Amino acid sequence: MGMKKEALLVSACLLGEKCRYDGGGQYCAGAVRLGERYELVPVCPEVLGGLSTPRPPSEILGERVITIDGRDVTAQFRLGAERSLEAARKAGAVKALLKSGSPSCGRGLVHDGLFSGKLVPGSGVTAALFEKNGIAVYTELDLAPLER
Repeated sequence: MGMKKEALLVSACLLGEKCRYDGGGQYCAGAVRLGERYELVPVCPEVLGGLSTPRPPSEILGERVITIDGRDVTAQFRLGAERSLEAARKAGAVKALLKSGSPSCGRGLVHDGLFSGKLVPGSGVTAALFEKNGIAVYTELDLAPLER
């Protein structure tokens, strides 16, 4: 019997799922290829948090997440992060491959909260919660550590 593959939580949009704010996916061949090595567990924290697809773009401003039209969606982002963490725990995942730049999934850099297109240091709501709970977060810009 083959060994069970290690679980890897993945932003569903990277697997081509049309769950992004603009109604599209962000298909990443490298993410899909990791399915040979890992048991992929797709999640979209924003959808899990109850937001619709498509939805107004959101950015992190201070401690809040605000849509471009000024709505506070912090509660939905936090709920989605908690539900994504639950999914990771249920699958036994200790690593996650998340979408860079996203207010949920970005790691290390996120949009500035002013919808200017600028990136600033910081992590998305889900990425930050994962790291706080010992789940290593990678993005599609840095697949190498997951490939070895």
